[in-house]
This record gives sequence, C-alpha cells and structure tokens, in this order.
Amino acid sequence: MASELKVGIIGINTTGGWASEAHVPAVKAIKGMTLAAVATSRQETADEAANAFGAEKAYAGGLALIADPDIDIVTVATRVPDHRELLLASIAAGKHVYSEWPLGAGATEAREIAGAARSVGVKHAIGLQLRESPAVKKARGILGSGALGRLLSVTAFSTTAGFGPDVPPQFVYLEDPASFANMITIQGAHTLDLLIALGGQLEFMNALVSRQFSNIQVGEPRQSRARVTFDHLLMHGRFGSGAPFGLEVAGGRTVDTPFHLEVTGEKGSLRLDGGAPRGVQSSRIGLSQDGERQSVDEGEFAGLSDGALNVAGVYEALGEDIRNGSSNVADFHHAVRLTRLIEDVLETSEQGARVTGGHTWPDR
Repeated sequence: MASELKVGIIGINTTGGWASEAHVPAVKAIKGMTLAAVATSRQETADEAANAFGAEKAYAGGLALIADPDIDIVTVATRVPDHRELLLASIAAGKHVYSEWPLGAGATEAREIAGAARSVGVKHAIGLQLRESPAVKKARGILGSGALGRLLSVTAFSTTAGFGPDVPPQFVYLEDPASFANMITIQGAHTLDLLIALGGQLEFMNALVSRQFSNIQVGEPRQSRARVTFDHLLMHGRFGSGAPFGLEVAGGRTVDTPFHLEVTGEKGSLRLDGGAPRGVQSSRIGLSQDGERQSVDEGEFAGLSDGALNVAGVYEALGEDIRNGSSNVADFHHAVRLTRLIEDVLETSEQGARVTGGHTWPDR
C-alpha cells in the first residue's frame, strides 16, 4: 500500500456545504492522507473545487472519480438518495469508503450496502462523527473506568436551526419522507447514537414525533404547504443496564441551538454541552465532571474548526483500520442497526406502543 492514502470526495462545491467545511480540512489534517480528487455534477464546478481545495483531479460525476485507479478512499457526501449507487460502485471497484449519515434511504438499502462491503472486504466508515469527538471519547473513558459508579440516568436535549418553518430551496428535498433525510433521521439519529455510545444498548423505548411547524414556506417564489415529515422528537426508555434515559430533539431553533447531555451515576456526574446551527454533530463538545470543567486534549486536531474536528477523528480511525486491518471505526454494519432503530422510533410513535430491544440495537 502506498504511504499516502489518496481520498476522493464526491459532493463538494465552492459555495459552501458540509463537504467543503468539514471533510476537506479534516482530510488535510490527517498524516498519511491527501485530498487527491473531487467530483461534482459538472466539470466546470469540479474544476473550481479542485482549484479551491488543492485537489489534483476533478471529475464531472462520482462514477468517474470512483473509476480512478489511484483513489484509495471514496467519500460520498451527496444527498442520501444518491448514496446507494455511488457506494455500491465504490465497493465494487475495491475502494475503501466513508459515507455521510444516513447510509441509505432506509434499512433495506443500508443492509444491501453493508452486505456488499462485507463481501468485498473493503474498510468502511459511517459519518456518525460524535463518536470521534475528543470530549465524547474522554467521557466514555471516565464511564469505563467506573469513576461514576452505577449508572442512574442519562438525559439529553439537542436542537438545530434546520427543519423550521422556512425551508430554503436547496433543502426542500429534506421534506420528502422517501429521502430518509429529515430531522428524525439526521439530528435525531446523531443524538440518539451519542446517547447509546455513552449509556449502552437499549432495552426498550417509547417515542413521540410531532410537527412544531405544521405549515412551511418552500421554494422560489415562496409557497406555503403542510409539513409531512416531523421536526420534534421525544423519547424515553431504559438501557440494558437498567438505567432510564430521556431525550428531546427539536428543529427550527433559529435564535439559539443548544445541546446538553447529563450522565448521572451513584458516585458522580458528567455533562456534555455544545451545539451549532447544523446540530450537535457539527459542534465542538465541552465536558464537565461533577460540575468542574475538564480539559480535553484535541492533539494535532486542536486547530481545526468545530465542524472538521470530529470528522477528522473518523478519517483517522478509518485510516488506522485500513493500515492495520482492524475494524474499530463505526462502520456500515453499525449504520444498519441504527437505521433499524430510527425506523422503530417512527413506527412506535405512530402506533403508540413500546418497542423492546429485539433488533440488537447499537451497543458500542
């Protein structure tokens, strides 16, 4: 294997967006990785992106980038409905892959993609980057050490500016349930995955999804229509350990977008806090133990932006898996389990029934 892992990013442009804000600086911060290629829908915009971000190659379309034999890792940072085709093509070409969350438009697609990756044997990472937050990793270490004693409860509150009453044209597709890209599947899933990372596997849950903003303004010119997805989530339940949990996730919080998560044990407590307009998954997390602010070592990533910090952790873990033959990064199999859990959240809310942990919900 070459000393440098060459990364190609699909779904990037110079006018903003998550790929340019988080993925580009993250890749550039990793020793032994280089941004080698970018792809957009048109050659003109791909050339602009390559020039702006220092990539050697530019492609009009993700399939052309995937066909490049020099690319080691393909990052799929496109809209969710495009993930399946691009990820399956990448896997078939023998590329290691980093997919933004959600992996696919529902559990059926997620299982297909994960199964393909397993059969080919490539390494794969899912963009649940909160697991790679330095503060979250320190919190997990404290919990694992037994310093808090028996877990008593976990509560979380997570907000985002998105999914409010005014929907910009580029985000109208998020209002279509078929895309599997909405407040519940994005903000809700990132926050729930963090809760599981800290508290462990779920025994059962109850969930309530609702519409705080039942009428939305979309398109250009602006038009009013009824919202059919959901912009608010309430959950409560119990971990396998017996400790209860509570979770609220809210969209449309344009004035402030706070996040906080409280872990209470017999011997002490932890508090994680942060928040960003895009949601907690794009923020720098702070950590307190027993009310005292803790220092968090971010190492060589300390100079990165809030959004890029956690993403860099995913790339670093993926790179280590590729070089060492390990499987430590949150991967597509983990994504399948979380996708099934999110589908259960929606189902239990609609049916008003308790759902037990018969689906082996995420436990790492």
